[in-house]
Amino acid sequence: MRQLFMKLLLWERRLFKWINGRLHNPFLNFWLFYLTHLGGATSAIGINLLIWAFAPQPLKTTGLQALTALAVSHLPVAVAKKLYPRMRPYLALPGTNTFHNPLKDHSFPSGHTTAIFASTVPYMAAYPALTVILLPLACIVGFSRIYLGLHYPSDVMAGAVIGSGVAAGTIVLWI
Repeated sequence: MRQLFMKLLLWERRLFKWINGRLHNPFLNFWLFYLTHLGGATSAIGINLLIWAFAPQPLKTTGLQALTALAVSHLPVAVAKKLYPRMRPYLALPGTNTFHNPLKDHSFPSGHTTAIFASTVPYMAAYPALTVILLPLACIVGFSRIYLGLHYPSDVMAGAVIGSGVAAGTIVLWI
C-alpha cells in the first residue's frame, strides 16, 4: 500500500511540474492570473449576493442556494486544512512558478476550487444549458490554482468534490 501511495505522489508531482512549468507562457500567465480570482471570496460572494439581491425568481433562489453552498462548503475545507497541513507546492518544490505575494496557509484542499464549484453547481442544476459555460469556467479556476503554483492536483480535485458535493446536498435539502 505504501508503494502505491508513493507512486501516486510521484505521479502527482510530475503532473504538477508539467502544468506549472512546461505549460507556462505569457498568454496563460495573464488570463489564469485573473480568472483564478473568480474562486476567491470577493468574487464568489459578491456575484452570488448580487444575483440573490437583484435577480427575479427563480434565479434569486438559485443565488441563495449558491450562497448557502458556498458558506457551508468552507467548513470541511477549514477542517481539512487543520487535519492535513500540506505545504503549498511553491514552498515545497524548488523552481515552482508563482506570482507576487502568494498564499501561505495550507494547500489541501483548494478553497478557490471549492468556492467556484459550490457557486456554480446550483446554477448548472437549475439551468442545465449554462453547464457548457460554467463547468469549463470552474475547471479553469481549478487548473489555474495548479498553474500558479498554489496547489497540487489532488488539492484541486478535493476542492471540486467538496464544493460539488455540498452544492448538491444544498439543492437536495432545499425546501
